[in-house]
Amino acid sequence: MRFSISRALSRLLFLSGASLVAAEPTSSPTPTPASGQAAPLPKTYGMLLFRGYELLDVFGPLEALAVLARRTKIDLYMLAETLDPVTTEPLMPSMNSFNSSFFPTVNPTHTLANAPDIDVLMVPGGIGTRSPFLNDTIDWIAETYPKVQYLLTICTGSALVAKSGVLDGRRATTNKASWSSMTLYGPNVEWVPKARWVVDGNIWTSSGVSAGIDATMAFIEHLYGEDNATEIANIMEYERHTDPDWDPFSEIWGVPNA
Repeated sequence: MRFSISRALSRLLFLSGASLVAAEPTSSPTPTPASGQAAPLPKTYGMLLFRGYELLDVFGPLEALAVLARRTKIDLYMLAETLDPVTTEPLMPSMNSFNSSFFPTVNPTHTLANAPDIDVLMVPGGIGTRSPFLNDTIDWIAETYPKVQYLLTICTGSALVAKSGVLDGRRATTNKASWSSMTLYGPNVEWVPKARWVVDGNIWTSSGVSAGIDATMAFIEHLYGEDNATEIANIMEYERHTDPDWDPFSEIWGVPNA
């Protein structure tokens, strides 16, 4: 059996927690920041929470970033309107017709009012994006976006960002099963009907649920290089989709013009 010393050493360092020297970003369709200057690698990540968020939208991307955090110094903040535990349970009983009680909760670390400065804002989706009581959260997204290096949305999280006006005039995608209802929230958005994820400037939007992992892995690859992204995927035993245009679900769900 052929044995690669360099690959074995890389894996040993990865598992042992040795520090990572970030690689130069690999080639990517992602444009450079508007200033034309290379931005420093992000250090602080904020995950937005609201009632009825989708579990994998939050913890899929965070798993990949947690592995990255073994390699380089990054910090995570869990952000919500209050410090009360945030449940995945939908607000309206009509969205829980079987009266299930299968709703984990997450404790925020900060409220939106006292949120620390963040480099990357992550906005998940979920049935809660349909809530009529998220105006403060939507306003906060609009106020916070100009201060961050990157904005990542997962699934129908793009609908919340669209409501804030941040996506106006930009290309974006969203969950294909909810395409018709979610895209109504962004009449001035150039919605891309067939995409696993879409990059427009410093905004990354993903398709539904698991697509958020692929988008996050692509984000890591863009900033830290292909080798690091591949190693993270292998540690997770996750088979990536690396083509942003791979999207069989647009046809499965009958998305127009896909």
